[in-house]
Amino acid sequence: MKNELPKRKNIRIPKYNYSKPGYYFITMCTQGRKKMLSKVIYNDNNVGVGALDDPKIELTQIGYVVDEYIKRTNKIYRNIKINDYIIMPNHIHMICVIEENENGSSRAPTPTNEKIPQLIGTIKRLTNRKCKYNIWQRNYYEHVIRNEDEYLRILEYIQYNPLNWIYDKYY
Repeated sequence: MKNELPKRKNIRIPKYNYSKPGYYFITMCTQGRKKMLSKVIYNDNNVGVGALDDPKIELTQIGYVVDEYIKRTNKIYRNIKINDYIIMPNHIHMICVIEENENGSSRAPTPTNEKIPQLIGTIKRLTNRKCKYNIWQRNYYEHVIRNEDEYLRILEYIQYNPLNWIYDKYY
């Protein structure tokens, strides 16, 4: 009997142009959800109860590499910016913005040259190369942000992610 790999569910919106100007919420997880990117440091009683007691993110050496390449992508890509992000112990969340090209929107993309997959592939490839092994799961989660209310809700989710880490099932 032949060992068959599990069928991976395609999480992309069928026929959606992932080079279209707009806002995208991205989550990338580490291989096996290993806690290798950062530590969440809580106050003395291990509960975040207010602005002064909010937990802090302490990046690991690998986390600093990831942070470096996220910041570099904002310099490399002219029309793509990573506005907000957080590096958690086993995943990162980011809001990516594709801006309008000077000449209108980009040419019609193929699945291999769409901007969001290309951006994520670049971050993964460069961080893996620098770390000398694969730190990322094969896929990533993406969500097209459709309006300002959704953007604000996702931004709040990113900002409060360290506070909610103790409730995460992978904690």
